[in-house]
Amino acid sequence: MKPDVYLIDASIFVFRSYYSLPDTFRDANGEVINAVYGFAGFLTRLLEQTGARHVAVVFDESLEGSFRNDIYPPYKANREPAPAELKAQFVRCRELAETLGLATFSDDEYEADDLIGTLASVHRQNGFATHVISADKDLAQLVENAHDRWWNFGKEAPLDPLAVEEKFGVKPGQIADFLALTGDSVDNIPGVPGIGPKTATILLRHFGDLENILRRSEEIGWLSFRGAKSCEKKIRQHADDARLARQLTGIVCDAPMESTETARQAADHSALNGLFEALNFGPMLRRKLRDLC
Repeated sequence: MKPDVYLIDASIFVFRSYYSLPDTFRDANGEVINAVYGFAGFLTRLLEQTGARHVAVVFDESLEGSFRNDIYPPYKANREPAPAELKAQFVRCRELAETLGLATFSDDEYEADDLIGTLASVHRQNGFATHVISADKDLAQLVENAHDRWWNFGKEAPLDPLAVEEKFGVKPGQIADFLALTGDSVDNIPGVPGIGPKTATILLRHFGDLENILRRSEEIGWLSFRGAKSCEKKIRQHADDARLARQLTGIVCDAPMESTETARQAADHSALNGLFEALNFGPMLRRKLRDLC
């Protein structure tokens, strides 16, 4: 049996809590903590259900920028800035995770996806089964072998490589190429104009990867799908755009990190009790969190 490591894309679950819970959750000073409360509940359920002993809680240091903006300045430029009260709650979510003895990670140049990719690579090499906890399909590209899972926790069951392919239509290793072709409106990546998910899937199933598609583009017009001739023309005209997009959709798996340690540590109970008071957590949530330490 391989040991398990759980790599949490924290922002997804902080945002999910912020927009799903009412702002009636307040701390001792009357500040809104609905995202913190929901995130605490998420951590409780995940740790109770999995009994995880190796956990990484990974945050985006900046919600507005990364090295990808140096490559393509409009990257994620379509997103509204996070509300100030949500930014403050991100800080407290990280504080909660650290006080519980969970390893936390962030970087001002690399996104959470890249840190998760690097942690997955390191732990896989060390014999771990990696479980990527996220709702972001980009991260499904990290499901490399039968022991790996992509898990939209609370919404659906964990997906192995075959289940990822069934859900998204392409293999995990093709997801970055798929997004480079279709574009990704969430991240403001344009892709190849006129290439939708169905066409991208056909191309990747036939050619295998983006570079093969671009190198053998003269073959596209001979394929038996509607619009094959026009598709060939689009691919030829926008080959550079596709290659640029591929730089944005691929997850970095060798980001420089001072530490990749994910083993859970003993909680600081004094600090934890102080944090519970400051956050005005109720007795049931306090008890559940203490029981996990």
